[in-house]
Amino acid sequence: MASAGRTIEDRLREEYFDLLPEIRRVTDQLETEIRYRLLGISGNLGGHERLVVASRVKDCESALRKLRDFQEGSIFDVERPEPYTLTTLNDLAGVRILVFPRRRIEEVDRELRTAFRWEADPIKEDDEVLALKYRGYSPASGKIKGEYQVMSILAGLFWEVEHSAMYKPDVRLKGVARHPAMVQRRTDVMQALKAFEEQFEALLQGSQDA
Repeated sequence: MASAGRTIEDRLREEYFDLLPEIRRVTDQLETEIRYRLLGISGNLGGHERLVVASRVKDCESALRKLRDFQEGSIFDVERPEPYTLTTLNDLAGVRILVFPRRRIEEVDRELRTAFRWEADPIKEDDEVLALKYRGYSPASGKIKGEYQVMSILAGLFWEVEHSAMYKPDVRLKGVARHPAMVQRRTDVMQALKAFEEQFEALLQGSQDA
């Protein structure tokens, strides 16, 4: 049970800042390793192609919200005998690899799977894979898991905008992301982005074959 005047959130915030140097080490090691492993691809991109490696450390409040959302009713149980810990999260340290065109995804994925051999946890929507995601421990820590994602740069940039707009702790935005109309529009955007890339690649291939 949490001590009087000190909430579970207070203890988890303290844990987060104790873990932060280790989270940063994992993030730096993961980004460096990925960039190294992808040199053979990034050094041979065509003029229209892109490969972007971007790392991020999950901030304290986002980590607390995610751990809370995993609990029944999205609340912490003050009577729980064992303490909650942020080390159960898989994405405190993360790297996202964004590529264009999407045909490069398979090549990048194959290279990184050979190097990391981590647990796969793809991001899906209606049985369609939107992003390849892997998680595991790096040489930088046996406590903090790292996570990397491989996805289309168009979808990745859209997700950045969407997350910034709708997943902040603003009461006015509560429920917006889950509203049926917004869910449908989000699906429409993702399908349109995929169709754009597929058409681009088809036309590019046609011009090369001509």
